[in-house]
Amino acid sequence: MDFTITGREACRMRSGRVHIAANRENSSKKNELKPWLVKRWCIGKITGDYIWHMEDILDLYEQPYDPLHPVVCFDERPCQLLGDVLAPIPMKPGKPKRADYEYERHGTCCVLLAFEPLRSWRVVHVRKQRTAVDYALFMKELVRIYYPNITSIRLVQDNLNTHTSGSFYYALPPQEAFELAQKFESHYTPLKGSWLNMAEIELSALAQQCLNRRIGVMATLTKEATVWSYKRNNARKTVRWAFTKRDARRKLPINILCCRINLKRH
Repeated sequence: MDFTITGREACRMRSGRVHIAANRENSSKKNELKPWLVKRWCIGKITGDYIWHMEDILDLYEQPYDPLHPVVCFDERPCQLLGDVLAPIPMKPGKPKRADYEYERHGTCCVLLAFEPLRSWRVVHVRKQRTAVDYALFMKELVRIYYPNITSIRLVQDNLNTHTSGSFYYALPPQEAFELAQKFESHYTPLKGSWLNMAEIELSALAQQCLNRRIGVMATLTKEATVWSYKRNNARKTVRWAFTKRDARRKLPINILCCRINLKRH
């Protein structure tokens, strides 16, 4: 083979050996446009309201553990109940489990999850639907069974229309609803800022480790989710949150927003 050695290649000659530059065809392919690929991303608009809610939650995450005022993150997600039309073929040595692509829909349900990161603890409930009554009953049980001696729960949640103490009045007598509301100090994520809620990370783990298969009966899903939470609680699994207010002020265009506001004033 006849190689022409010029420029940079000539500098690569060492001890009588010639180092040929790597073929750049593969690297150029990495830069090709791929219109069939789309990454979905939730991009929030950085406003004063967004910054306030973000820093409020980040400041909350930086606080030390207080057993009388625990920080609890709450979130929920819908879940389809899918059953097999044909019975799957069990796995054998050298062969994985085989399931037919066809499935049956058996309706939907909703998974509600509360997560206390500093205690490495979570609880999961499964309900037929997501209503104000379901939210209220979940919060009532959360306080009555799991937090009977606290002063108040510092609750991190998103801005879903049912995520308010007003929902308690749809399920409980007025006095009981009012007393339950006093047990919560709500901290809301900003619009399109649900990534700040650590309960979302737990729901993602639940989806990957437990709900990544067909489950056609709500009772079975409830049992599986309960076992999943029990195992994670025993293993002391938690979320190590590292993003702080200082990081946010350095990485997000907060200072640019402040400068624009000051310029408009002048």
